Amino acid sequence: MDVKYILNNMLEMVLPWYLILFHMMLNWVYKRIEVGGMTMYIVGLMSGTSLDGIDAALVRVNNSGLETEMEMIEFMTCPFPKDIEKEIMQSLSADTSNVQLICSLNFKLGKLFANAVKEVCHKAGFPINKLDLIGSHGQTIYHQPLKDQNYIPSTLQIGEAAVIAHDTNTLVISNFRTMDMAAGGQGAPLVPFTEYILYRSEGKGRLLQNIGGIGNVTVLPKQASLDDMYAFDTGPGNMIIDEVCRQLFNISYDEGGNIAKQGKINEELLSYCISHPYIMSPPPKSTGRELFGKEYVVKLLKMFESLPSQDILATVTMFTAKSIVENYRNFIFPKTSIEEVIIGGGGSYNKALLNMIQSLLGNSIQVLTQEDLGHSSEAKEAVAFALLANETFHGNTSNVPKATGADFDVILGNMTFPPLHRISK
Repeated sequence: MDVKYILNNMLEMVLPWYLILFHMMLNWVYKRIEVGGMTMYIVGLMSGTSLDGIDAALVRVNNSGLETEMEMIEFMTCPFPKDIEKEIMQSLSADTSNVQLICSLNFKLGKLFANAVKEVCHKAGFPINKLDLIGSHGQTIYHQPLKDQNYIPSTLQIGEAAVIAHDTNTLVISNFRTMDMAAGGQGAPLVPFTEYILYRSEGKGRLLQNIGGIGNVTVLPKQASLDDMYAFDTGPGNMIIDEVCRQLFNISYDEGGNIAKQGKINEELLSYCISHPYIMSPPPKSTGRELFGKEYVVKLLKMFESLPSQDILATVTMFTAKSIVENYRNFIFPKTSIEEVIIGGGGSYNKALLNMIQSLLGNSIQVLTQEDLGHSSEAKEAVAFALLANETFHGNTSNVPKATGADFDVILGNMTFPPLHRISK
């Protein structure tokens, strides 16, 4: 007779008061025994500062740590319903937000994240009852990386993990940033660990530049150990570009950078933008909508309202490019030899932006996209949180203190189990 069946029945008969605790412990042990060195199927979920929807990546993962092997099975982006997008935007501003809105939105997003898991599994033809784990980043509502008067370093991502676990009947790991911040870090960037696993090179120094709402870079010197790498947020990614598109063109983004290509760079506007103190601040550093969101853009447009709309868009696109390259020149190139810049995230599809970055760097450094290396630019961060969830599941640390400023390595995220009567799938 199955030992697992006998033990579970003994628990139900003899230890009713401790049933929940013992069931969780037993199933945790069973899973670790079954999984050790074998394949896990994980969905990574990411909803970034661009607010373009929920990225869901179904991946197959073998092992953990530096032995990790990963294959992406399926990826999709589930756009936010218009009413949810509006509520998220309202929740991001102190003028339009309230605690009831955030409380309700937390559960609404949990439902949407769970649906994204179901949809990506369905698209892949993968039975959801075979899914081992979900890694959910959540939707950032506010990120306070540094102390500001009475406000201490803190961060808030919503999208209730209990709802995801309930609706998918799967263990969920979420809230990845808080433990790093508890350990003295800024909670960002978190992707460097997974980038080291996937992109380290013996022969080339590489920069992994993500361009989502915010830009962040991971520095991988050639022949680097994990202790040699570092990372930080470079400043705005698509955030200012997209907000200018909404304000001036009533569209959500500049597809392919086609509008920016029609405009001219205004040096006065560019000089104003690039003088932002964040750009020259040394790492470790992280930023978000608090510095480069809607309020910043509204102020910008009021100051330069006489400029043609195409010129404004072209100039803020150049601002993103120049802020990235200025960070390289000031904080990376003086101490690290770099041969390749590999760009991921939604910004990698903006050809105007990529051309600007290449032009600023010159011909000595090659600018590539994730696709050039056989990966997906869109899926990058969703895949990263699947791999971070895998590390947490195996009890491994996965922050990079040289990137976040944390005092030491920590295990990231909180575990949320599915309902007790459905734990044994």
